[in-house]
Amino acid sequence: MAKPIGEDAISESVASRSSSCSQWSQWQLLDSILPTGGFAHSFGLEAAVQTRLVSSPTDLETHIIHVLDNTASLLLPFVYSSLKSPDIETWQRLDLLLDATLTNQVSSKASISQGSALFRIAASVFTEIPSLKTIRDASLGSSKELRFHHAPIFGLVCGLLGMDPEASQRAYLFVTLRDVVSAATRLNLVGPMGASVMQHRIAVVAETVLEKWKDRDAGEACQTSPLLDVVQGCHGYLFSRLFCS
Repeated sequence: MAKPIGEDAISESVASRSSSCSQWSQWQLLDSILPTGGFAHSFGLEAAVQTRLVSSPTDLETHIIHVLDNTASLLLPFVYSSLKSPDIETWQRLDLLLDATLTNQVSSKASISQGSALFRIAASVFTEIPSLKTIRDASLGSSKELRFHHAPIFGLVCGLLGMDPEASQRAYLFVTLRDVVSAATRLNLVGPMGASVMQHRIAVVAETVLEKWKDRDAGEACQTSPLLDVVQGCHGYLFSRLFCS
């Protein structure tokens, strides 16, 4: 005769199933098929190529590492601050602060474009978290001049999906690395196989970058590579261009 299943066992099973289901959502957040618009941007790489700052595989790898370091120092603090307190007040405050911080019009527009898309898609896809739609709807109707920048929204979504802070910050750097390497491939700077090898090699450096800049509040955000900002700002002046930024 089978033994009755105790309440503790049932609770543990439900918790395990809930945790497993949440992982599917967390992985989907990083899936390239999620149409957030990241592949429309080169993070200044296209401009760097046309200005001859990137003209070899070595230059490309160095450029990508600088992009990761600059992203970690400038944007990870906003991801971290947002996921620590995933509520509408914190997110709106961080959105306005980041808008004042990003003086480069090209990168600011790219951030707004990707952030708006991520918020819209997350609210539609992750329906098990009704607060995402509630926060978005309330913000769209807000009297504040909100911009919907990507980093605070990414942190907000990660926080509501139950991702831990370190995994969330690592995920943000992974998305950045993935998108820059994809841009390099489409610019014919490296082939698909070479891009995969390069991404795997840079991942080791990315982990070091994460350890250096993780768990910092938005007030500690800074820029480590001002030249990247200048180059990306020139993107709009390129005679011909494939990417939006």
